Amino acid sequence: MTPHLRRLMADYQQILRIFQNHPFIRLLSAEGNPPEKYVFEFRVAGLVPGPNDTYTLSSQHRAEIFLPLEYPRRPPFCRMITPVFHPNIDPQKICIGDHWSAGQSLPHLIVRIAEMICFQSYNTKSPLNGKAAAWAEQNLDKLPLQREDLSVGL
Repeated sequence: MTPHLRRLMADYQQILRIFQNHPFIRLLSAEGNPPEKYVFEFRVAGLVPGPNDTYTLSSQHRAEIFLPLEYPRRPPFCRMITPVFHPNIDPQKICIGDHWSAGQSLPHLIVRIAEMICFQSYNTKSPLNGKAAAWAEQNLDKLPLQREDLSVGL
């Protein structure tokens, strides 16, 4: 078995163990043998864009994670399936570039996405969504939207 396949298998086993009973993150699907595409549901407080530059609170979000052939040397590709209003998330991708290294575990990255959704983690200095960055800067007293430790089981 190649190192790449061993890593994919190990990641999948960790994901099953950690997120089986996680209070905020749930694995919805995994494709491939071993899996190279995952869909997760995040049950955390996040903002969803509404009409006329309004934003509503939602506690149910979905994201896809794709593992490229060069994974783990290259980072996973992550995108939201459901809309989220966040400085480092746009409809096409979730910015994880500054936070990925080949030694990082996939479960840590998944928890980091949950932390981003509820504004426990964000970067307003190089945003993908300028409106969300401005909103975060103007609403620091409201952040994070959820304060629980999301790294349960890591």
